[in-house]
Parts: sequence; structure tokens; C-alpha cells
Amino acid sequence: MHHFSDINWLAVAVAVIASFVIGSLWYGSLLFQKPWMQATGMTFEKGKQANMLVTFGGTAVLNLLIAIAIALLAGPHAGWKMGLHTGLFSALFFVATSLGVIGLFEQRPFKLWLINAGYQLVVFALMGTIIGAWP
Repeated sequence: MHHFSDINWLAVAVAVIASFVIGSLWYGSLLFQKPWMQATGMTFEKGKQANMLVTFGGTAVLNLLIAIAIALLAGPHAGWKMGLHTGLFSALFFVATSLGVIGLFEQRPFKLWLINAGYQLVVFALMGTIIGAWP
């Protein structure tokens, strides 16, 4: 097992920032905003009522925990390929499957699972690649 002292904290910070960039593209008007809003029942008005500090602050903390976990799983000398594989496998076999189970019980549309699981796959892969590639 790897230790917290093995973590490259700058790489972790960049990975967290990258997750926000991907999120803004993924859930924004460029890619899946309309189908995601339709599948969740989200509206612009509802979004404006949210506490942005809680939403974005909470997202930053959770993505930080994800990046730390990927760094610990991949190890300090992973390289970009191992980082990529660690991120992809974690997202595919833990996150996407968990989202699938939840979606089945909540009777959510399959399209929503594709959007959310796809986002997680891309983000985890990117985080792993950044963390693994960083010297």
C-alpha cells in the first residue's frame, strides 16, 4: 500500500481542476446539458436556487478525495499508462456500476446513467493520467 507522503499534491490539485473543466464541458451547453437536464428534471431556475458554495465546494472536496485515492492506488512511480488504467478501472468497475445499481432502483433513464457514468469514466481517466504522468 502506498502512503500519503508518496502523493504528488500538485498533480492532485491539477487533476481536481481538470475535473471541473471536464464537468463544465460535459454538463454544459457544449455536450450534454439538455439531455441531462431533461433526464433529471433540472431547470435553470432550480439551479439558480442552489447554494453554489455548497455545490462547488462539496464537488471540490469530493473530487479531491477521488484524486487522492487514485494517487494512492496508482503509486508514486505509476507513469501515465498505469494512471490511466487505475482511473479507468476504478471508474468502470466501482463508480459506473454503483451508479447503475442506484439508477435501477430509482428507475432513472438509461440515458442518465450513460451521461453520468461517461463523465466519471472520462474524469477518472484524466485524473489518473495527470497523476501518473507527473514526475
